[in-house]
Amino acid sequence: MQQVLTWFVIQVLSWEARLVLRRRRPRIIAVTGSVGKTTTKDAIFAALEGDVYVRKSEKTYNNEFGVPLTVLGEYSALRSPLGWLGIFVRGLITIFGSQPYPAWLIVEVGADRPGDIRRIARWLRPDIAVITGVPEIPVHVEFFRSPEEVVEEKAALAEEMRHDGTLIINGDDEHTRSVRERFRARTVSYGFSDECDVIARRCEIAYEGSAPVGVRFRAERSGASLPVFVRGALGRPRVYAALGALAVAEAVGLDLVSAAGALAKWEPTPGRMRILPGIRGSLIIDDTYNSSPAAALAALETLAEMKSATKRIAVLGDMLELGKWSAEGHRQVGERAAKCADMLVTVGFRARTIAEAARDHGMGDMSVRQYEQYEAERAGKELEPEMQEGVVVLVKGSQSMRMERTVLEIMAEPERAGELLVRQEPEWLAR
Repeated sequence: MQQVLTWFVIQVLSWEARLVLRRRRPRIIAVTGSVGKTTTKDAIFAALEGDVYVRKSEKTYNNEFGVPLTVLGEYSALRSPLGWLGIFVRGLITIFGSQPYPAWLIVEVGADRPGDIRRIARWLRPDIAVITGVPEIPVHVEFFRSPEEVVEEKAALAEEMRHDGTLIINGDDEHTRSVRERFRARTVSYGFSDECDVIARRCEIAYEGSAPVGVRFRAERSGASLPVFVRGALGRPRVYAALGALAVAEAVGLDLVSAAGALAKWEPTPGRMRILPGIRGSLIIDDTYNSSPAAALAALETLAEMKSATKRIAVLGDMLELGKWSAEGHRQVGERAAKCADMLVTVGFRARTIAEAARDHGMGDMSVRQYEQYEAERAGKELEPEMQEGVVVLVKGSQSMRMERTVLEIMAEPERAGELLVRQEPEWLAR
């Protein structure tokens, strides 16, 4: 019965969303990729919102439920039949009413299984398609036979793009470059390499005194160069997101100087390389929203770059949905942790492979702690004595590992958890 009701809700939502698009005719920016979708979507919104009437996907509304809800401007009613009925009624009002509707929609599109993106893209028909990257071991890959099959799934977004649309890709990613070669559409690439169209130069962590406050770089486009500063979070993924946002802003027709200025006001999303004060003057890099090998490796590199750190601690939980690539992905992260961290804490039975690989590559037994699947909170409590001024702690793991519970135990302002941390909604806290 539940499956029938779910199918019915999806059908009605999709039908209403299609009618809204047909009648209201907004222009669509669709974002996909195995890493960085949500951060890039948020960066694009930050760059555009001051100049155009724009709406973005909330949270990670990127599937057959979330995309129609974005089009309708609604939130999920979860298990409330009356709540869904209200959404359906308001959807009809949006279709046939005269209230203002956004000129642009920024929609995140994800895939758990083959065919997910194409089913949505066929009726979404984006004007601008953004593909953020597909690393060699992508996340959400357990139902795909190979990374190449994941690439094909992401490419479906470009295949269904309008004929006069613009494809924007991460030019540093081998897989997205292969997508670019297959399409005659106008294509703009972004990244750190000289072959890209929008290039990041002189990227560095920004400090105020000895405290890191964000990241700064110069963005080059067609020979021109402008400074970009993004506050509150760290890491190359944030730079990539900002570059993607600048490429989209240009495609929309906005001035890049204005877009770069807007990115300086971009608020970091909870759980995505966000800088948080820890207890006793320590610092936390909160990357607890989700995890994958590529994202974990990038986060560890950022940890290693913290020049003011007296001690670097990596707290890493299981990385899920990797299928047959799970063991290799965890081994790669463990090897990198041995080079980037002074101390390693793992949570979960898959993460034991991280600890094993770190030891194999030179990290001493006394510098490694291991906890079980549901001991993220305990890991945080027992980490408290290590938290001193100058200590930097990176916390990362897949969503189900609930690594935000570790952060809660060591953050300086636990009373602000609802504002600063991921998964603080009542339905999550009850789990």
